[in-house]
Amino acid sequence: MNIKFCGATTGVTGSCHMVISGEHKILLDCGQFQGGKAQEALNYEPFPFDPTEIECVVLSHAHIDHCGRLPLLVKRGFTGKIYCTDATADLLDIMLKDSGYIHEKEAEWQNRKAERSGREIIEPLYTYEDAEATMEYVVPVRYDQQIELNHEMKVVFNDAGHILGSAIIELWVKEGEEESKIVFSGDLGMTERPILRDPKIIRHADYVIMETTYGSRNHPDNSGSVRNLLDIVIDTTRRGGDVVIPSFAVGRTQELIFEFNNFYMNNEEYREELDNIIIYIDSPMATAATEVFRRNANVFDDETRDYLLQGDDPLDFVNLKFTKSSAESQGLNESKEPKVIISASGMCEAGRIRHHLKHHLWDSRSSIVFVGYQAQGTLGRALLDGVESVTLFGEEVQVKAQIHNLEGFSGHADQNGLFAWLAGFDVRPRHVFLVHGEEESKETFAKLVYEKLGYMPEVVTGNTEYELDMESNAIVNEAEARAQGIHFEEVQNIRKQISDIHDQLEHILYNANLVMGNDISEDKMVEINNMVQELEKASLGLGYAITPTYNPIDLEKETTKERKYQEGSDSI
Repeated sequence: MNIKFCGATTGVTGSCHMVISGEHKILLDCGQFQGGKAQEALNYEPFPFDPTEIECVVLSHAHIDHCGRLPLLVKRGFTGKIYCTDATADLLDIMLKDSGYIHEKEAEWQNRKAERSGREIIEPLYTYEDAEATMEYVVPVRYDQQIELNHEMKVVFNDAGHILGSAIIELWVKEGEEESKIVFSGDLGMTERPILRDPKIIRHADYVIMETTYGSRNHPDNSGSVRNLLDIVIDTTRRGGDVVIPSFAVGRTQELIFEFNNFYMNNEEYREELDNIIIYIDSPMATAATEVFRRNANVFDDETRDYLLQGDDPLDFVNLKFTKSSAESQGLNESKEPKVIISASGMCEAGRIRHHLKHHLWDSRSSIVFVGYQAQGTLGRALLDGVESVTLFGEEVQVKAQIHNLEGFSGHADQNGLFAWLAGFDVRPRHVFLVHGEEESKETFAKLVYEKLGYMPEVVTGNTEYELDMESNAIVNEAEARAQGIHFEEVQNIRKQISDIHDQLEHILYNANLVMGNDISEDKMVEINNMVQELEKASLGLGYAITPTYNPIDLEKETTKERKYQEGSDSI
């Protein structure tokens, strides 16, 4: 068995790893490179494999740096299945179509320049239609559901706590009489964060592929960041400025909505001031993603589920407004009311956020608040690094607004969180591969693991291939793990899930003879677990209206100028 690392090996974007076993070739993720021009150019390079030979893709989550080249994979000949969680599938429909639309518009702008200068016309990386075609290959599955990819491979998705639907992937690979288990962390989330559950600790693995986004540092306490955000909002609006928050449309925006909801509910000392401050979500994608969150309440953490079951919606409150058009977005920069503008993209590379920065960066009364990772080469990183001026839409803008970085809001596990997850294996894996991190983060984390756990992980650099020895007896195999009691723990977990569902659902399960003793086969246990999750999801529907599928083309059937505004790129 071989693992070939094809992306996220020199930075945090472009996640793509190929597992090769006999005649089988599968991909873990197929993400887009993001950042400066050099990173973006990598997207146009040929894949380091033949897309027609890839049997299937196992996708960890819906962020573009993990899924963004799937339409290109299809465009270049891939016809296999794309497995992901059902929540990821819902988000994927939004993310890929929006990405295809942006690539089309960027190519249109480049070609207008090319025609004037006599240069060659280019094609977009992929189109909206390519993204639509890609969705036909998507196969949604549930957490903890075991899926057979082929006769030699099976997979289980576990909650990673990073964004809605994000998964830690367990992959079993059989060659002859030997079976090995690969665990791919995807992106790990922080523990004890609102809305999402904590990342699941995996107890056994032969090989681990692990992200290290924050492998070299720890986040401030989240409660401190939440309090700082409230203080920034109050101080900024008191001096007559606006608060502008570049935020990822999926995950971070919903967490911010949750926290602002708490501000308005629990801060009587600022009640009068808060009542006059409107929170604007100025991102069509974020609006659509928030509806997807509501439709997938079954994967929320206990606190958020309790809110929902009591009839409270933590993703909505009186002072929250969603903009619907480019005209409304433009109006925010003309309005004098005290406000907070949350807009995409989170790294300030495209989207409406660039317009809001143009209108606020020069104003010393305003505040720009970063709440997520800023990759090297992005405008967001430049602002955090203290750049004195930037060019937006051909105009130089001085940076006089206050710049804040609230790392406590990060959706990525920090060094402590990463280490705790890796230390959770009962027996040391045969090998750990570190990816999805800048060089310093990977090296620092590898050193920490060596000092505290006594072994040195492999720091992956560049497109590298490793041959794995499946005959080693260095780790307890899956059958031995079952014998040590993990089977019983899983049965107990199913029982707990059953008890947490309404009495009516438990009664249905009981009458269907699904509540059994410990002497139950693994296949039957998986079947019961799947049924429980289906019933649980149905019980948390909560009557939310299903909104139309997000379509960036429909949203932007306005004037040419407004369509350009929606894209929000310097290229316009």
